[in-house]
Amino acid sequence: MQVETLKDILHWTKMFHEQLSQCLSHCSDVNTSERVRMILVYLSDHEEKLMKVVNNFEASGDEHALNTWSYEYINKQPIVQHVHCDSPFAKLDSAQIMDVIVERHEQVIELYRYLAAQAHIPSSKELLESLLSLEEHETMLMVHAANRFEDL
Repeated sequence: MQVETLKDILHWTKMFHEQLSQCLSHCSDVNTSERVRMILVYLSDHEEKLMKVVNNFEASGDEHALNTWSYEYINKQPIVQHVHCDSPFAKLDSAQIMDVIVERHEQVIELYRYLAAQAHIPSSKELLESLLSLEEHETMLMVHAANRFEDL
């Protein structure tokens, strides 16, 4: 995928959450631990909701902000490419799964943090800061929810 504008970055983020949701869902069918399967289903649902929220940003965002060029930033801070889901969560325990999920989300958070710091147009900066806040908050929620599953 060629990433040139903030709209492209939003589209990439939407696809990131969608692919992660599908992978988590697929792995929930094959993990042997009931608790881990519950966590995987929860995380899959959460990723799907995040995908829909990002889609709303993409669909209803300020056109000036969405059309802001970002390719020069991407050359300095490359986007993490999606990998094919080969059941990476099927044999992991809940702590290992959360480590992977947090690490993947941290890559997205760092991208938004970098882009927000580089943005000079107020509407672009506002959009990126909103997305950064969303990603940080939702990652924190997933971690707290996973911790609650451990208490079951």
